[in-house]
Amino acid sequence: MAQRVPSTDLLQRISALEEQVATLRRTGWERDELPLWPTNFTAMAFNDGTSFGTLWEGVMSPRTASLSLGLTVVGDQVSGTNTGGAWQVLLGGSVVWSGTVLPTYTVQYASTVLDLLPYRADSQLLVEIQTRRTAGATTGGRNGNGGSIGLSPRFARIL
Repeated sequence: MAQRVPSTDLLQRISALEEQVATLRRTGWERDELPLWPTNFTAMAFNDGTSFGTLWEGVMSPRTASLSLGLTVVGDQVSGTNTGGAWQVLLGGSVVWSGTVLPTYTVQYASTVLDLLPYRADSQLLVEIQTRRTAGATTGGRNGNGGSIGLSPRFARIL
């Protein structure tokens, strides 16, 4: 069986490494996706309560430095009244990122990179995404409880 003798010429080895790095840059770096699961059975998970309720969750082993997360949120409209609210992301039960849902009946996007270094010693880390209604109709709507806040993750990349 023929064996290949590696080149000992430093310039040839550097050239081969430069070619490999250029190929990686053209194709992009590979990342892992964190699966998040809805906690109810609707097309877009929603919450019409005034206290925070978990809409999406997932469990991970934090072996990397960060989690890149993107969200899509929208407030409901009931009888011409727009619904506003709030959302928050929890890691291990602690709020690490939060925002508001403006009562404008328009889709809003948010994204960030969360630091996972404080959780590297944990064998399992629960990731939760929660919403609540803070303004708008208090009656009517899908379940009679008023307007809802809809939320869907756009991406969750483990970097």
